[in-house]
Amino acid sequence: MLNKYPMWKNLMVILIIAVGTFYAIPNLFGEDHAVQVVATRGAEVTATTQTQVNDILSTEGIGVKRSELENGQLLVRVANSDQQLLAKELIAQALGDKYIVALNLAPATPKWLENLGGSPMKLGLDLRGGVHFLMEVDMSEAIRKMTEAKIGDFRSDLRSERIRYAGIRNTPKGIEIKFRDADSLAKAEQFLKTRSNDMVFSDASSGDNYQLMASMSEIYLKQIKEEALQQNITTLRNRVNELGVAEPVVQRQGAERIIVELPGVQDTARAKDILGATASIEFHMVDERADAAAIASGRVAATSQIYNRRQGGQVALEKAVMLTGDHIQGAQPSFDEYSRPQVSINLDAKGGSIFSNVTKDNIGKPMATLFIEYKDNGARNPDGSVKMDKIEEVISVATIQARLGRNFVITGLDHSEAQNLALLLRAGALIAPVSIVEERTIGPSLGAENIENGVQAMIWGMAVVLIFMLVYYRGFGLIANLALSANLIMVVGVMSMIPGAVLTLPGIAGMVLTVGMAVDGNVLIYERIREELRAGRSVQQAIHEGYGNAFSTIADANITTFMTALILFAVGTGAVKGFAVTLMIGIATSMFTAIVGTRAVVNGIWGGKRVKKLSI
Repeated sequence: MLNKYPMWKNLMVILIIAVGTFYAIPNLFGEDHAVQVVATRGAEVTATTQTQVNDILSTEGIGVKRSELENGQLLVRVANSDQQLLAKELIAQALGDKYIVALNLAPATPKWLENLGGSPMKLGLDLRGGVHFLMEVDMSEAIRKMTEAKIGDFRSDLRSERIRYAGIRNTPKGIEIKFRDADSLAKAEQFLKTRSNDMVFSDASSGDNYQLMASMSEIYLKQIKEEALQQNITTLRNRVNELGVAEPVVQRQGAERIIVELPGVQDTARAKDILGATASIEFHMVDERADAAAIASGRVAATSQIYNRRQGGQVALEKAVMLTGDHIQGAQPSFDEYSRPQVSINLDAKGGSIFSNVTKDNIGKPMATLFIEYKDNGARNPDGSVKMDKIEEVISVATIQARLGRNFVITGLDHSEAQNLALLLRAGALIAPVSIVEERTIGPSLGAENIENGVQAMIWGMAVVLIFMLVYYRGFGLIANLALSANLIMVVGVMSMIPGAVLTLPGIAGMVLTVGMAVDGNVLIYERIREELRAGRSVQQAIHEGYGNAFSTIADANITTFMTALILFAVGTGAVKGFAVTLMIGIATSMFTAIVGTRAVVNGIWGGKRVKKLSI
């Protein structure tokens, strides 16, 4: 019996291990201390900005290892943490408050290796350091906004049905709708009940005072809160990604809170600025009746309100909201036929229908985009919730050229403003403001200590396994050790290849566990070969039977463990997911190295030969 692999199978084993090794190599180069510069509020990071920053650092004697301008962001690498802190301070002073200047850590992978697709594993907060925020969603504001939307819907619905009403307002008990007679109230109640299944209506009339009260059902209130939390999670994740923070973690905690982790970012104050885009967008019609003198004196109609413009000056807008930013699905900066900057907006189906109805009668009139930002002022409300400051400013005013639907453009911006507005709209609007209730910073030194401890545990664990296999199985033990080393390299390579994979401290624990599980397959194979040799089989028969009969046992054990890890990944969060990911990858690679890899080496050494004795 000959134990020989065909050439293609040997080449496949070599190729797979070579690919794993190539993608694992970038992890040897470590990270550089870096300063990240991102533009905000109408500014733009350009080649001129890059030159300015490089000149500033050169003047102060700070050596720049590499300066990279990509996707509107500048990353400047320096030699050490002291130079990093000084560089951050100098750049922030020179550029002003229209730029976010944050401390960061950047992979030190050589450029040629990056060009070939090589990149190191993404490290979690516990290994890389960074900032952690626990944010709370203001559910009362979410309910208030939905109540205001319902009031608007009631007004338009009653008008469309020609049902007269005396007034609609929000009260502590619910939405109050007044009528002049009982007949109008009865018609309105019957009609609104068919249109608003999520509202509870009750007749609150007394004497000649005809009133209909509408309140949200418990199921609807629960739905509003859940949607507010989920949309805010999506929006925060989008905004952090858009602003260039690498591998952020944004996930829910409980019914009203969100965890945000920004690995690599060491400046808590600047990290808050990055999350300062937690704002909403609204579209309003400009009140053309209000002239400059009236706006300056504050005398505008009761249905209008004066807002500051980002570019300077003030403008009066009608209070009625045409559309909120939560209907925006996409936004891209572009240019019109005259090469003027604009932002192309894409709405969802509901938003397109709403916008079509509100703009058809306002063609040729100016429309404003209102940016609303909520900031934590550090105080608390009487109910214990975080007190928020509301900052509102008009970021653009454009003329409605035609009836708008799901797709339209915003004009009147310069290039940098168009870029920033598109970024903000792409990221989406928060359905309710959020406040930071807890924050902590994990320094890079603590992260480095965690990495060192994890690597030490892996080294010692692997050393014990390697010595045992070498002593107990001799030549075959050496082959198992080679397979074990290849397995560890492949785990690192696969982790580096997967875009969303993040290595955490529990992930290192999963890799340590994989070391033990990887060698377990070889132990089963080698013991089976020993049994076959004791039973009087020839060397070639023993090798064949050992690998063939042990396969089912190895597969059963690894498949059940893989399914367990898959369940942990599906239902777990944070650290549990990190452990499950490395464990699943380790199981898959160990099956390959323990069965296919070692068999290729064994076949290459002993296959096809008349061997009377094995070193096992």
